[in-house]
Amino acid sequence: MALSGAAGMATAFSGLSPAFGASSGTSVALLPSQAPTNWKAVLDLANAKLMAEHGFTFDAQFINWSNYGQQSLLKFTAGAQFDTALQALWLNMAQLQQSGALADLTGQIDKWPNLKKQIAPKLIEANSWGGKLWGIPQVNSAGRIQHFGIRQDLAEKYGFAEINDFQTLEKFFYAIKEKESGVTPFALASQTGWQTAVATPTGMFNEHSWENPYTMQYSLAGSGLRFYFDKDAATTGSSRPIPWWDDAGTVEALRKIRQYYNDGIINADALNVDQATIESQFGAGRFAGLWSMTDGLQSNRLAGLQRAVPTAALGQVLPFGGALGSVKPVQTFQADNMIVVNANGGDVDRAMALQDWFSVQENHDLVGLGIEGTDWKAVGDRGFEQLSTYSFPSYAILWRAGLERLTSSMTESEKKVFGWAQNYDNFTSDTFASFIADVTPVKEAAAQMNNVMTQYANPLFYGVGDVDAGLDKLKKAADAAGLDVIMTELTKQGDAYLKART
Repeated sequence: MALSGAAGMATAFSGLSPAFGASSGTSVALLPSQAPTNWKAVLDLANAKLMAEHGFTFDAQFINWSNYGQQSLLKFTAGAQFDTALQALWLNMAQLQQSGALADLTGQIDKWPNLKKQIAPKLIEANSWGGKLWGIPQVNSAGRIQHFGIRQDLAEKYGFAEINDFQTLEKFFYAIKEKESGVTPFALASQTGWQTAVATPTGMFNEHSWENPYTMQYSLAGSGLRFYFDKDAATTGSSRPIPWWDDAGTVEALRKIRQYYNDGIINADALNVDQATIESQFGAGRFAGLWSMTDGLQSNRLAGLQRAVPTAALGQVLPFGGALGSVKPVQTFQADNMIVVNANGGDVDRAMALQDWFSVQENHDLVGLGIEGTDWKAVGDRGFEQLSTYSFPSYAILWRAGLERLTSSMTESEKKVFGWAQNYDNFTSDTFASFIADVTPVKEAAAQMNNVMTQYANPLFYGVGDVDAGLDKLKKAADAAGLDVIMTELTKQGDAYLKART
């Protein structure tokens, strides 16, 4: 819908974008998770404001995480009517972009002053593919490192008050197994998958990657295949990609995971249990640790946990082998989460107007935190205290680093980790940071490879079955699916990327 004539009108309304009144109807977003408690009351307030300011309303279709990837992909391919959706390279974003399902948002941010103010130019540059922007990055930190969230009270109880290296972390796990009846040392969910072993730049149980966080995995859309480029590619000019199973550190991680599975260090049902169930069980005190991210949100688990275990405390462990700042892990600075616009059933102007509206503190707080005084209250200038169980997936549609409030319950451990993750200078940009593999030339082989990864690779990431036998089956199946064709194409694209950089 055209934006002509809107600029003059905007001057009459403080804080409104130039697209005031440009769209109508309802901006529907596909979001993971479940509708928050008190969602209708929050949505009614938000829509009253949106209608008054922009002439349209907002609604969300919540999809359980375990089904989100598949269900959102189906809605795109079926031509469903919705404006936006959470997408990412780890979901189906590259596949959707290459099939023409995503609207080109290049230059759109410049039209929306509130949004432009909140999105750093460096972030746009890092998330542009071939000079074009296909989604609005949703970030609340510079770097993102998966790591271990642990029961700090149990760590201190058994003499592990400070954990800086993988060996000490492992000793903590075994101490829990031996001494803490009814508590499993570490929880994994079915969504974790390859992240248990493949370096990104750290694999959860990949000890080598923690000691050397300088390798980044890349993926081929629709294939499920993760691969590494050569670490010396910048100097040699040769990309030399390899599948993850040709990396010694990653294979050793599989052996470690198998050991943990056999020893009861990780939950035996990890391959099939969803994240929501794991979170609930962790909150009931049944686990001593679980997957975490440097996003400032991990302390949110504490209130629920303390209802079950009043003495519980949380800690964040990044076992680099030294203090934070002792290493500079590689990053691509590509956002883990992107809000994309449906090219075939959505309204770009309406979607961007909503993103601009979310970029105002009052609106951001309303949808992200709920109703002030009912769901939360302000603490100081940038903090908040949660008053209810309202929980909205802000990471999927309205994360803005400059607008995020820190929970008053944030632990000192997480404050330290989150503060470190805010600074771009604490990370190193990977050689292939803006590389996006084009699956088109090997689309058929990629589809076959996806089945191979699901059937043969995924069990290995959870310790299910013998590692050597599993790898043998995986390699044979991958070869039959066209691995050589895929790797040849990735080499061609990787080398071309390197040449274009010089």
